[in-house]
Amino acid sequence: MKTTFSGWRYLWKSEDIRRKLIITFIILVIYRLAANVPAPGVDHEILAAFRNSTSGQGNFLGFLDLLSGGTVSNFSLLSMGVYPYITAQIIIQLLIPIIPSLQKRIQEDPREGRRWQEKWTYYLAVPMAALSAIGQINIFNSLSIQGLGQAILPFGLADPELALSSWTVLIAMTAGTMFAIWLGELISEYGIRGQGLSLVIFAGIVSQMPANVASLLADEATRWIMLAFTIVIIVLTVLAIVYVQQGRRNVPVMYPGRRVGNRMSMPVKGTLPLMVNLSGMIPLIFASAILQFPTIVASYFTQSENLGVREFFLGIQNFFGATGTSNWGYWTIYFFMVVLFTFFYTAVLFDQQNYGDNLKKVGATVPGVHTGTATQKYLSTVQRRITLVGAVFLGIVAVMPFLLGLLLTALNLSAAANNTGIFLISSSGLLIVVGVVRDTFQNIDAELKLHGYQDSLLVR
Repeated sequence: MKTTFSGWRYLWKSEDIRRKLIITFIILVIYRLAANVPAPGVDHEILAAFRNSTSGQGNFLGFLDLLSGGTVSNFSLLSMGVYPYITAQIIIQLLIPIIPSLQKRIQEDPREGRRWQEKWTYYLAVPMAALSAIGQINIFNSLSIQGLGQAILPFGLADPELALSSWTVLIAMTAGTMFAIWLGELISEYGIRGQGLSLVIFAGIVSQMPANVASLLADEATRWIMLAFTIVIIVLTVLAIVYVQQGRRNVPVMYPGRRVGNRMSMPVKGTLPLMVNLSGMIPLIFASAILQFPTIVASYFTQSENLGVREFFLGIQNFFGATGTSNWGYWTIYFFMVVLFTFFYTAVLFDQQNYGDNLKKVGATVPGVHTGTATQKYLSTVQRRITLVGAVFLGIVAVMPFLLGLLLTALNLSAAANNTGIFLISSSGLLIVVGVVRDTFQNIDAELKLHGYQDSLLVR
């Protein structure tokens, strides 16, 4: 797929497309302004000291900021972004094949099934946002007490002295997440269609680039070497992402001929494209959420009066909270979890598409394979084989910060290896950015064609 800019001149000629682009830009500006509103009750002096610390906790904070657009380190009302909604969406999608009644309901009426999914995703996003807020507050308080001796945000839902302020900040942060989700839905409805939540995440990731550039250039001794190194890494990563994301395995399919009058046309040869990476970014998000769970649980016990219990859970928190190159165990677990979830989520999505029955209904066949269940089994085998490439690729993308850190250490640039600024956009974030840009171009291209502008943005 080649890109040409000849279609850009039509963007402002079409009043409808111009209006959608302006609305999208305004909503994203509102989102970024809201992302800088701090949560109530935060001690900003302690937060600033914690943010500027050079300990492992500080690096962990910088690592989280790469995907949040700086909202985590600022302890913003929008610290969780739209990720609770994405987590809720994943949970609902995973429950459908497990619960037969839900699967039957969606297969009988797909339109009503989608409405049901959307409704319950919103319902589930609220408690997910609240749990994420509690976990984030507990983690930050535990790390700041461990490093600085003071809590960033005094919190205790059952403590009479802290109950009112704690419930206030919990409700405010949950509302902030739902506000971000609402802004994303506004973009999908009135702006660039279907890209709302993706563009919200995209805006958060890209907004960190100026700060990361400044961090990268702060070290006068290595600034130009690191800048060249970063550019090369980003270009190579983008090329790899585009190549894998566009990867397809075209399975030959024979479609039956049509009757025209008294004659029957010849069967038509076609292909069924199976994607190398059908699951997209979801396995990375899901694996990250699972790996954060032990840290959240441990945060409830790090202040225990029992020394043994406190030390045990502090060890768990430090293991899952450290993102440096010395934590081989964390990155190894992360890699294999991403690979595992890629296979699992791909299988769930592929089974939902039910190619075997759908091809059988239209009379199409895969040459040499019986229709129905046999076709579904054959296509599932092919999908699993090509998914191996996509799964390993996603795993490498997930642990890219660790691999680059090892490379920089080997090149005697160990100081730069601990600088999160070397990743102007994290490898995981870069995967999101490339996907969002590609999908946005395709949506705008479709809008141009819909309005009669055939000289479009994309030439295939």
